[in-house]
Amino acid sequence: MSSMRKEQKAYFAAGCFWGVEETFRKIKGVLETAVGYMGGHADNPTYESVCNGNTGHAETLEVVFDPAIISFEQLVEAFFDIHDPATLNRQGPDIGEQYRSAIFFINEEQNKSAESIKKKLSESGRFSRPVVTEISQAGVFNRAEEYHQRYFEKRGGGTCHV
Repeated sequence: MSSMRKEQKAYFAAGCFWGVEETFRKIKGVLETAVGYMGGHADNPTYESVCNGNTGHAETLEVVFDPAIISFEQLVEAFFDIHDPATLNRQGPDIGEQYRSAIFFINEEQNKSAESIKKKLSESGRFSRPVVTEISQAGVFNRAEEYHQRYFEKRGGGTCHV
């Protein structure tokens, strides 16, 4: 990474991280992505431990972006467009706390923006049920095993709920 770049980070959980990463990687202004785990209570979670439901972690995407090209707010809007934020602990066929809808903010500005966009979406009538997206302080981002990184790109495509 160039030291001249003023990149920022954002963390999103919207179900299976493979499809979330593939979608965000294509957004202009997104510089880097990595999939991993956040929002849990166990140290050094693995895919297996997260899927067993014992860690409290969500499958999470770390996004490094250039705010001169795309804003955090635009990323939040893209996040809400790619999944059902009114479904608790489920996206498509994937069920469990690790598939919950969440935005993990890194500063108060991101918190306020995420809360504001969630409130507008909740009031819009777009969903018949309440928007249940968790908005909480980012903790440790535990990078997932290497075979999960850019999963669909490595395999020449794939499908997901996204």
